[in-house]
Amino acid sequence: MGAARDLGPRILVTGFGPFPGAPVNPTEALVADLADAPPRFDIPCALRMAVLDVDYATIATQLSAIGNDFSPDIAIHFGLAAECRGFRLERVARNSHAGARPDRAGGLPASERICAGPPTLSSSLPLDAIAKALGEHDLPVEWSDDAGGYLCNTVFTLSRAGACNGLDPAMSGFVHVPMAGEGTQFRLTPAALRQGACVIVQTCLRHWASGRHAS
Repeated sequence: MGAARDLGPRILVTGFGPFPGAPVNPTEALVADLADAPPRFDIPCALRMAVLDVDYATIATQLSAIGNDFSPDIAIHFGLAAECRGFRLERVARNSHAGARPDRAGGLPASERICAGPPTLSSSLPLDAIAKALGEHDLPVEWSDDAGGYLCNTVFTLSRAGACNGLDPAMSGFVHVPMAGEGTQFRLTPAALRQGACVIVQTCLRHWASGRHAS
């Protein structure tokens, strides 16, 4: 653990496995790609990639296991929103399971409230800087104040609330992406997804190095 800290901030990047209506999740492939060929950044850091199971009953336990083992300083969570036209930067996590849909096992959350804490929590990622950096790489960006009623919003809320053991990053937030593939405006190639994820991580690293995360 000390060696990882010597490398700079610990950065957690997560995606999700399949869920009803999405037998293939591009964020799972994205995380696998980043793990297989770790990107290099101009600021030292320790990277951890993880694919989360789309399961209400175990999601907090999954995050706690990662947190206890890695204790990230920065957490960047990715998820699928098929209607996206690009990298959708989520500004607000809502501490509610209202409108929840069944998870990959058909389960639903046990309570309407996700965790202890305020009803809403704002992303602590440097979203304006991320949007600018993505635009400079000709990658499409859109904004959202509603991360939905599914596990994406659940993870966003748990991460921002510091509600899981070991997982209380100084910076965390959520980014939705469209399906991967060639063709329509609603898709990004796997290469573009990887490039965008790397731009997001690099921007967060620079923000961290500037010390602005502590303000």
